Amino acid sequence: MCKAKIRLVYRQIMDESSQTAFEKAILQASYQEFLLKSQAYNPGGKFKTFSKMKTNDGRANSLHYKLDFSVGHFIAQLDHKMPLVKDNLGNKLLFETARFELIESHIEDISLHKVAINFETAELSLVELFGEYMLLTYDDPANVGQLQTFVLRMQPDLSIVSYHEVTNTEMA
Repeated sequence: MCKAKIRLVYRQIMDESSQTAFEKAILQASYQEFLLKSQAYNPGGKFKTFSKMKTNDGRANSLHYKLDFSVGHFIAQLDHKMPLVKDNLGNKLLFETARFELIESHIEDISLHKVAINFETAELSLVELFGEYMLLTYDDPANVGQLQTFVLRMQPDLSIVSYHEVTNTEMA
């Protein structure tokens, strides 16, 4: 029996300490795009950081969206599988959407470039909680009657962002 319908988000932060090829590619592509697109909000290069650009010109917040295009093809290569979140059997957690976020950057120092990708799952059924472990199923109308359950441990940077308790009338 399903207790609740939930959505999870995993926030993967990338900065100069990132190790994987995926993370390094995201950083490099987004930094190059930042250097190009930030010029519109930084005439004459007066402001060195993303924070200062936002303070000076609120339109600089659009850089989150504009930089997303430069990393979209890297995210598409993940085939909707989160790179760092696995269930107890080692299967990667599936995501429905990924949202890019520019945390901070500097026009003269790539080592200060910091970004995040927020991977959000489709709606999942929370079947049971066992301490820090959740018994979940993917909601797939094509598999009604054959639910594939999996166990996932709560971990840093993983959050429940949507929770809807299922009532007896909704289960009928």
